[in-house]
Amino acid sequence: MEAFTINNEAVLTFVLRVILGILFFFQGYDKVFKLKIGGVRDFFRQELGTIKVPDFVLTSTSWFTSYAELICGAMLIIGLFKQYALYILGIDLILVAGAFSLIKPMWDMQLLFPRLILLGVLLYLPAEWDVLSADYIIQKIM
Repeated sequence: MEAFTINNEAVLTFVLRVILGILFFFQGYDKVFKLKIGGVRDFFRQELGTIKVPDFVLTSTSWFTSYAELICGAMLIIGLFKQYALYILGIDLILVAGAFSLIKPMWDMQLLFPRLILLGVLLYLPAEWDVLSADYIIQKIM
């Protein structure tokens, strides 16, 4: 059996993954349980102003982004299906960037940019470094 060691790479990957997971999880939690999906949709409808976006697009995007952030954020925190969670959150960031660009072409990226950087770094780091995760434990058991 292979020896289990925790090194700087494992700690780095763990810290980045958990921080990104927390950021997305609590953003999704707020959207799902506090604002509710209707509130998220109404916020974007109001912010879009005169730009006409079909209601089904706003509703489906609100559902997707809210639950993707909540579920994938939780998955990142525990390290379960990390790659899939990162891919889905990448799509989420693309949708959010598109929505904010429609609202205001020169928008402040202070909320999106840190998430984008963390997501990019996590996609770039070798998966073998992420030994402090549920994925690693499941892989070793199988």
